[in-house]
Amino acid sequence: MAAEGQRVVLITGCSSGIGLAIAVMLARDERKRYYVLATMRDLKRKDKLVEAAGDAYGKTLSLLTLDVCSDESVKQCVNSIKDRHIDILINNAGVGLVGPVEAISLDNMKQVFETNFFGVVRMIKEVMPDMKRRRSGHIMVISSVLGLHGETLTHTHTHTHTHTSGNTTQIRLMLLFTGVAFNDVYSASKFATEGLCEALAIQLLQFNVKVSMIEPGPVNTEFELKLMTEVSKKEFAGADPETLHHFRTCYLPTQVNLFKGLGQTPEDIAKVTKKVIESPRPPFRNLTNPLYTPIVALKYADETRSLSVHTFYHMLYNLGGVMHVSVRIMKFLSFGWLRRRAISPT
Repeated sequence: MAAEGQRVVLITGCSSGIGLAIAVMLARDERKRYYVLATMRDLKRKDKLVEAAGDAYGKTLSLLTLDVCSDESVKQCVNSIKDRHIDILINNAGVGLVGPVEAISLDNMKQVFETNFFGVVRMIKEVMPDMKRRRSGHIMVISSVLGLHGETLTHTHTHTHTHTSGNTTQIRLMLLFTGVAFNDVYSASKFATEGLCEALAIQLLQFNVKVSMIEPGPVNTEFELKLMTEVSKKEFAGADPETLHHFRTCYLPTQVNLFKGLGQTPEDIAKVTKKVIESPRPPFRNLTNPLYTPIVALKYADETRSLSVHTFYHMLYNLGGVMHVSVRIMKFLSFGWLRRRAISPT
């Protein structure tokens, strides 16, 4: 039970990855400002969280069963909380789906929306009325940069290197990233969630309830590794040979290298989330990786959106090999300074 003055935080999807990292970071807050209700569908998967929480488990962190795809489960979970009092709701539970859209069944697409979109809707519908009544609360969603842009990213960085001889060399790196063109359905689920929350953020201001989106790029988690492994073995019946060739020879290798070379850690995302929570005026949108800022700029540089569509088309289909090599170069570069500057949430 939360002590007086502690803020009650309910987090969905805490068995691993980002949800686990956020739960542990808030529960181990030095000033003990948070009482964390970490939820997951199956408490048999609690061991990693309990181990990571250490002494915080049972003190500033408790576990609850919650399936965001079940109306009954959501209601039972919230009703089990004292006075149904939740100060901060963090919607983290999510699933991925990768592959040529013509080869993905509608049932699989619906499952993604059931978790990523309707799961968020269920939680907000259950928690928001109490927050409005108290005129206090913070609703957060772990979204994705793919909820802002369904394409790719290019980023250029110049570094001046000084040799021991005193001479200097300028190294200009153009980083070309692909890896989102086959995330159509996942991206759509995140776009839907962003639209929902943007509209809600306006309505809830009068009730002093804040809404914030946390928008990571690649994050290295067991979830991503498992997804890529499973996808690499699928046949994707229904997709034409040309599309399958591009998916297997360009998308998959580059995606793996992108995550290994530039992926953030769950702890990086947890730090950004905690910073937003503690901000006196929490921003609505929060990109966790500065490298992805150009995505939004390019998208809105042209009101017709043709500029970004055609730019990324040429990058993806005419410069696919260059993109693959670029990410591999980034993976092996020893410029620790670049990685720290690009990836650090601070």
